[in-house]
Amino acid sequence: MRTFRTRTTVLAAATAALALALTACGGADDAGTKDEGAASVSEVTPGAGAADSGTSTGGTGGTGTTGGTGTSGSTGSTGTAGADASNPATSAAQTGTKKKNDGKTPACTVNDVKISAAKQDGVPTTHITLTATNVSGRSCTLLQYPLIAFGEIQTAKDVPSVAKSRPGTPVVLSAGAAAYAAVRINDGGVDEENRAVSSFHVNLFAADGPAEGSKVVTAPAGGIAVDDAVAKTGYWTHELRNGADEF
Repeated sequence: MRTFRTRTTVLAAATAALALALTACGGADDAGTKDEGAASVSEVTPGAGAADSGTSTGGTGGTGTTGGTGTSGSTGSTGTAGADASNPATSAAQTGTKKKNDGKTPACTVNDVKISAAKQDGVPTTHITLTATNVSGRSCTLLQYPLIAFGEIQTAKDVPSVAKSRPGTPVVLSAGAAAYAAVRINDGGVDEENRAVSSFHVNLFAADGPAEGSKVVTAPAGGIAVDDAVAKTGYWTHELRNGADEF
C-alpha cells in the first residue's frame, strides 16, 4: 500500500509538471506570434512611411513643376512687355500719326499768299515766273498749280498745266516761305496772235478743287504778250528745276 501511494504521488507530480511545461510552451508560442505580428507591423510601417515620403517627394516635384510654370509665365509676361516696348508695329503707328498731322496742314488760300510775276531771261519774253509768298503767319500747303486766266475771269479759260513739272512731295510753306511756278506765255514768234496783257487773275486749289475767289496779279513792267493757244503753266515748286520746269 505504501509503495503504490508513492508511485501514485510521483506520477501525479510528473503529470502536473508536464501540464506546466505545456502551458509554458503555449505561452511562448503566443508570445512568439505576437512578436511576429509586431514585427510585421513594424515592417509595414516603414513601407507606409516610404510611401508617404514618396508622395511628399512627388508633391515637391509637383511644386517644382508649378514653380517652373510660374517662371515660364513670368518669362511670357516679360516677353510680351518686351514686344510692346520694341514692337516695331507701335513705332510705325506713331510715325504714321506724325505724317498724318503733317498732311493736315491746311491748303493755302488766296488770302494766305502774296503772288507776283516776273519775266524770265531772254528776248523776246516767252516765260514768266510766278512767286507765291506765305504771308499768313502759319504753315499752309500750296496745292497743284496756279489757276491762271489771261483776260476776263468769266470768259477766259484756265491755262493748262504741264504734268512733268509736278513735284514728288506736297509743297508746304512755312510762314514767310515762297514757292514758284514757270508759265509759258508765247512761242516768241512774230507771226503769233499775241495780245498785250497788263494784269491777269490767279486762283489756287483747295483740297476738293478750285478755291473760291482769285487774286489780280500785275504783269511785269511793260506788260506781256500772251498767245492763249500756246500758254501753259508748271506746278508750284520750292525752286524751279532744270528739265521739269522747261517747256
